Amino acid sequence: WSMIVADQLGIDPDDVEVLHSDTAISPLGMDTYGSRSLAVGGTAIWMATEKVIDKARAIAAHMLEANADDLEFAGGTFSVRGSPDQVVPLAGVAFGAFTAHDLPDGMEPNLQAQVTFDPSNFVFPFGTHIAVVEVDEATGAVELLDYAAVDDCGNQINPLIVEGQLHGGIVQGIAQALWEDATYDADGQCRAANLADYLVPSAAECIDMKLDYTVTPSPSNPMGVKGIGEAGTIASTPAVMNAVVDALRPMGITDITMPASPMTVRRSIEAAQGGSA
Repeated sequence: WSMIVADQLGIDPDDVEVLHSDTAISPLGMDTYGSRSLAVGGTAIWMATEKVIDKARAIAAHMLEANADDLEFAGGTFSVRGSPDQVVPLAGVAFGAFTAHDLPDGMEPNLQAQVTFDPSNFVFPFGTHIAVVEVDEATGAVELLDYAAVDDCGNQINPLIVEGQLHGGIVQGIAQALWEDATYDADGQCRAANLADYLVPSAAECIDMKLDYTVTPSPSNPMGVKGIGEAGTIASTPAVMNAVVDALRPMGITDITMPASPMTVRRSIEAAQGGSA
């Protein structure tokens, strides 16, 4: 959120304070799910800053004794087109709006805006993920050799966050495909009740990923953004499982139960060999 506001208003992101999860001080909103946070909540913030800029422009024009249409706004400063010496920073406009000593007739004090954004349609991120694996026929062990992905989440507000979302999501999906499994004994007791038995990936299990992007702005919001939070988890699990099945296909194996643990893979190989015999 702070990057959207900072970029719109031309200020330092560190000067933006985001108040989280407190309905006592903020309007009631929906949850963060379905990769909708940026596309819906972020757009509302973007639209609110547009309202703030429009009001600030009117106040700045009054302060500079100029026509609002003649003002340019860049880098957090209003200036009169063709008169570079006539400038007023946004901070000065905000102070003037707060003190309200000299505002245009009929204008309310302060610079603030509240916006409700109801999107006209969903956003549709898309991409392609490819996994390369090697299967040890003797032990059933699966080694992930390479992973490449190209995703399209529209315009990117923070590329580092996009990359981080993909890294985390892909690793989570790989873990679901190869390691994580909740099993129960005959008495209904969970056999994987702690992290010693339930295999969660660490940095040691992660591999270098080749990530790239295309940019197709969404027509459903003015920022042209789409979600990226679920792309890694949705794509990586089937990519890895399909790679495992593809490696076993010469043995006549066309599907395998997830997770593709060494025991599961080895049993599938034995079943296929027994059937062919």
